[in-house]
Amino acid sequence: MNSNAATSTVSDASSNQLGRQDLKTLLLSALGGALEYYDFVIFVFFTKTLGQLFFPKDMPDWVAQLQVYGIFAAGYLVRPIGGIIMAHFGDRTGRKRMFTLSVFMMALPTLAIGFLPVYAQVGVLAPILLLLLRVVQGIAIGGEVPGAWTFVAEHSPPGRVGFACASLSSGLTVGILIGSLIAAWINKQFEAQVVLAYAWRIPFLIGGVFGFFAVYLRRWLSETPVFVAMRENKQLVRELPLKQVLRHHLHGVVLCMLVTWLLTATIVVVILMTPTLVQQKFHIAAPRAFLGNSLAAFALCVSTLGGGLLVDWLGRGRALAIGSLGALLSTYALYIDLVQGGENFLVLYTLAGAFVGVVGVIPAVMVAAFPPEVRYSGLSFSYNVAYAILGATTPPLIGYLAVRLGGMAPAHYVMASAVVSLLVAVYLMTTKRTFYER
Repeated sequence: MNSNAATSTVSDASSNQLGRQDLKTLLLSALGGALEYYDFVIFVFFTKTLGQLFFPKDMPDWVAQLQVYGIFAAGYLVRPIGGIIMAHFGDRTGRKRMFTLSVFMMALPTLAIGFLPVYAQVGVLAPILLLLLRVVQGIAIGGEVPGAWTFVAEHSPPGRVGFACASLSSGLTVGILIGSLIAAWINKQFEAQVVLAYAWRIPFLIGGVFGFFAVYLRRWLSETPVFVAMRENKQLVRELPLKQVLRHHLHGVVLCMLVTWLLTATIVVVILMTPTLVQQKFHIAAPRAFLGNSLAAFALCVSTLGGGLLVDWLGRGRALAIGSLGALLSTYALYIDLVQGGENFLVLYTLAGAFVGVVGVIPAVMVAAFPPEVRYSGLSFSYNVAYAILGATTPPLIGYLAVRLGGMAPAHYVMASAVVSLLVAVYLMTTKRTFYER
């Protein structure tokens, strides 16, 4: 299919500037993404509480928590389904519709969780309802993240795609930070029995309100000019978009899956798992562990933008190489220090969080892998399938490797993903294959 009217070959450096309308679009998109991602992650901050409330009291705590983690994981496993379905309509009927629908589908179940009856009230129906609502959340987030990257990339000037995608990614990480802060506030403000009685509902109710506010904000966004041009020029894909992706763009699928490994490895290992690992393996006190995590998360929010700027300045290949190498070295430095006693834990954890900002580079790599007529579907399929597999297998794999390789296992895992991304970076810098800017 001819897509010349809506595509352009990647130009790694451009003087194109973001106008006022562009900045408004990026701000509203990032804010909406932050509010929606808060809704998705707030669940994990109340795992212990939900385990006590939604399962029998005579069930061992570890079993109840395992059940809740299973419900949490269900949200990840259905992401490909949501991503494929919403991307199909995003490529056929418009980006904005799906962009708005995804945040509505997140807000509704989050609000509903805040009103759910618990096991003591309705028995086994309580965890079933919780599971169903979590599945809806997973479907929503499966369409949101790739749809959001597509939306902002197609709204930005060609030479500012890196910063546009990174601003959205930064917004998503801000959502994680907001969830962490609200969870900390709830647990500090209320005694444990009050949290079990009713206070656990507050963050979910807040999330529902956040989500509907995000729906309202997205009403002010316009359809992407790239999609409008395709529609006017009758260039919209007529067959199943995913079918065309798998037939003609397997190269893009593989490329996206490979870089998604680095994204999942750095986020899951460095940001989500390290606070627990340093307490269990290196005997770091919980307050110090979570202080380090907060510093790393804040550094991530800021450095993600830096990753996007690096893309626009140096190009995707060089930016990915710098970010991958930084993630590798900083993670090793953090864990080597932990093995030696953790004297520099706070500083090195903050540094490692900053280099996880390579996640600000990766979306710009992925949106360029597919032409616009199948971009949403190609990106969504690649990202969600890879994330579902890698996100589900990383924690148990790290546990297995820790037994075999000792305390440095997390660093070795991040190294493996970073080496793969470095190879992808070399490929991007040397290939003559055409990529797509917008």
